[in-house]
Amino acid sequence: QVQLVESGGGSVQSGGSLRLSCAASGLTYSSYSMGWFRQALGKEREGVAAIDSDGTTTYADSVKGRFTISQDNAKNTLYLQMNSLKPEDTAKYICAADSKWWLQSLDYWEYNFWGQGTQVTVSS
Repeated sequence: QVQLVESGGGSVQSGGSLRLSCAASGLTYSSYSMGWFRQALGKEREGVAAIDSDGTTTYADSVKGRFTISQDNAKNTLYLQMNSLKPEDTAKYICAADSKWWLQSLDYWEYNFWGQGTQVTVSS
């Protein structure tokens, strides 16, 4: 079965950086699209960044220029480098995967597999 396990969350001050990782198993990683989503307390889940199996990426406007999604197919691992963090970036960050290799979508309903998430807290 597909398993996605996130790590790398934590607490940082405004302007700081974090790198999230998502280790995937139970799938042919190179054939899947992957995405990072976040959900703040009391808010809807929102797409942050996505990457298809060809490496084409897309970002939410709120994180463009600050966040970078990448992947290492040899390690079956997805990354999210987050720089210039702001208090409004505080949320649980969740990794997602789907077999539609071309996906590149920030719409959560497009993804079939989800991790448990890792908490990111940014203080001012």
